Amino acid sequence: MGAIDENALIARCLSGEPRAFDELVAAYERIVFTLALRMIGDREEARDVTQVVFLKVHRGLASYDRRRRFFSWIYRIAVNECLNARRGRRVHEGLDERLVDPAPTQEEQAMRREVADAVQVALQRLPEADREVLVLRHWLERSYAEMADALGLPESTIKSRLFEARQRLGRLLRTEGVQA
Repeated sequence: MGAIDENALIARCLSGEPRAFDELVAAYERIVFTLALRMIGDREEARDVTQVVFLKVHRGLASYDRRRRFFSWIYRIAVNECLNARRGRRVHEGLDERLVDPAPTQEEQAMRREVADAVQVALQRLPEADREVLVLRHWLERSYAEMADALGLPESTIKSRLFEARQRLGRLLRTEGVQA
């Protein structure tokens, strides 16, 4: 979270200071949304999941164990909400074009969109455990230690899961004719 002291911010939230929760949301909203978007594959559903996560964080903040990292706690809430959302919806076929960064030329933009679509579709076809480690590492840019803490696993397990997940993602992309 950077320069902000999470425990002090949480204490301020628990004391009823409304701005403190706004700061907490501001610090984690992008992370939760990115996780939801990559786990679910739909921008609107990711927004809905993000809102539900922060509602649950607000309601459950008093039960948060401050001996654990806040990121791990909110991450677990977010993953559970993503799983709930995936269980209750239809299969998503495409990727919102607005998710693809604009490229300098139309040809490059079309190629990026094609690759991003293929990656998102392949990501959705992976098992949840593979998707989790890939999203944590490549979209949320978490260290192995942070990933291990968030998932409650040893770093060695994280590294092997990540290796296997990358292999499976690569195979899926090659099957679709995408050079990863």
